[in-house]
Order: sequence, then C-alpha cells, then structure tokens
Amino acid sequence: MSTEKIIHSKSGWLMCGICIVLFALAAYLFVTLMTTLGGSHSSRATVYLLGIVSIRLSVLPVVLAACFVVGIFCMSGLFSLQPGQARVCVLFGKYVGTIRDEGLRWANPFYAKSLGNSSGAGDLAGSFIASARNRTSVISTRARTLNGEVLKVNDRMGNPIEIAEVVVWRVDDTAKAVFDVDDYESYVNMTAETALRHVASIYNYDHMEDESESSSAITLRSNIEEISEALKAELSRNLSVAGISVDDARLTHLSYSPEIAQAMLRRQQAEAIIAARKKIVEGAVSMVEMALKQLSENGVVDFDDDRKAVMASNLMVVLCGESEAQPVLNTGSLQQ
Repeated sequence: MSTEKIIHSKSGWLMCGICIVLFALAAYLFVTLMTTLGGSHSSRATVYLLGIVSIRLSVLPVVLAACFVVGIFCMSGLFSLQPGQARVCVLFGKYVGTIRDEGLRWANPFYAKSLGNSSGAGDLAGSFIASARNRTSVISTRARTLNGEVLKVNDRMGNPIEIAEVVVWRVDDTAKAVFDVDDYESYVNMTAETALRHVASIYNYDHMEDESESSSAITLRSNIEEISEALKAELSRNLSVAGISVDDARLTHLSYSPEIAQAMLRRQQAEAIIAARKKIVEGAVSMVEMALKQLSENGVVDFDDDRKAVMASNLMVVLCGESEAQPVLNTGSLQQ
C-alpha cells in the first residue's frame, strides 16, 4: 500500500527569470558570433562581450550551446498548479512525493511528466497502447460527481426494483490513487455500482414486504437518510484502497420494475383501502357508543339489549356504507 508524501517545490518565478536571461544571452552570443565570423578574424581571436568579458572566438560556440541547453533544461522544470490540483513526482520509476503548492512552481526536470498505464506493457504493441493511454502527473483533488445509471436489482425479499445513485467523491491520497489501482476513475465507477447492488439487496423496498418485522425496520423507500449513510459507509470502505474519500451518496431513482409495478400498485391501493376502512370503523364505533350513551342518559329512549343491537346495526350501516343511506319511515310503533 502506497502512502502520500507531501513535498514542496521552489517558486517558478525565479527560474523563469533565469531562463529569460539565459535565452537572451544565447541570442546575444549568436549575433556576436555571426558578426565576428563575417569579418577576417581567426579562430584564436579574442571577443569582448558587452565590453567587459573577453573570450576566444573558438570558445564562443561552446558557451552559446551551454547557455541554450541550460535554459531549455531549467524551462522544462516549470509547471503551474491551480487550487484543487496536485502533481505526483516520479523520478526514474520511484515515487518521490506529491506537490500541492499553488501557482507557478519549479521542480526537478527529470520528474516524469506522465504516468504510464501498466496494462499491456509486456510486449511492444502493448507498450504503444499504454503510452497512448498515459495519464498526466497532475491530478485533480476537487470534488467530482458520479451520476450512476439506473440498475435493475433484487431487494431483500427478492422483488426486482430499479435503483440509481449519485456519488460525490474526491482524491484524498494521490499515491494510492495512482499506484495502488490501475485506473482510479474506472475503479470508482465499478465500486459504486457494486456497493449500490449490495445495499439494495440487504433492505426491503417497503414495510409491507416483510410483515414479520415491525414498522420501524429500515426500508429503501421510507428511510432515505439511513440508506444514504449505509451507502456512503459501503463506498468509503471499498474506495479507501484507492485513496478516494466519499463526501456524499444518495439515491436518485427508486421504483419497482415494470413487470411487477402494476401488481405492487394494486397491493398498495389495497393497503390504503384497508387502512381507511379501519379508521372509518373505529370512528363509527365511537360515534355509536356515544349516541347510545347520550340517548340513555338524557332519557330520550329507554333501550333494552335488542333495541341497542338494532340501533347499533343501523348506525354502523349508515356510517360505514359507501353509498348514501335511504331512510325508511316507520308509521307504526317501534315494536313493529
């Protein structure tokens, strides 16, 4: 397992000034050389640079080449980093450290500019493929969003459901992201799908799918926050190998699969009707009890057991019936 090591680079503005001076000196030497060679001077003649330094004409091309080569070397070490970026420094295949300093910086020019993919590097053809897929040594550490596709999975009861997620992640350890996995972006995509399938398989879609448990059991539809925390914990545990931290993970889509959606809709409608009927019956019973009690206490009607039963039956029909009750007028006595 690799571990990120923070190193600091030098400011690039000083080196940028040195490069400008070296290139300007090389241009001046080139002009001087061309002017001198145009005359009748021999190779052992002495040339005064800026009227201060004297140098032989035969040595002048060497100094010119040295200034140009040193300028190119120093310039190749310049690079810039924006906020939320880091550079992984690799020197001849060895990990040196990670630079997180912002702005124009300068580091060893021999640090690798790109990080090769190890896949297919065993043969010549594979090396060309790998070089085509090289990743730059500058890695973004900003937050990224993975909007997963809709997956068809089975919940805890085996019912097919459709589910999708959105994951907010970032690179926390650049060394693990680069050296411990082949491609950390593909690894995040595959791990996110696997974690979502696992979380969906250990919870029920809704409470009515498992009547043996209490209504406080965690379900995919009712407990959004708990499911999000479980998904985030699963992703964090799996992605820690690649140095990835998960900021947030939530469900963006949740429904039954089309083949059982109609059946589950009818079941939900039945559950709603039963719940509504239960409330109606409870209210009707309390109203009948209150009506009989008040009629008896006020002395309006003296009920015996038979009359109470008839009155309760009639009131229950009126209160619980779906259609409006049709009144029947009794012109005789109550005994008839």
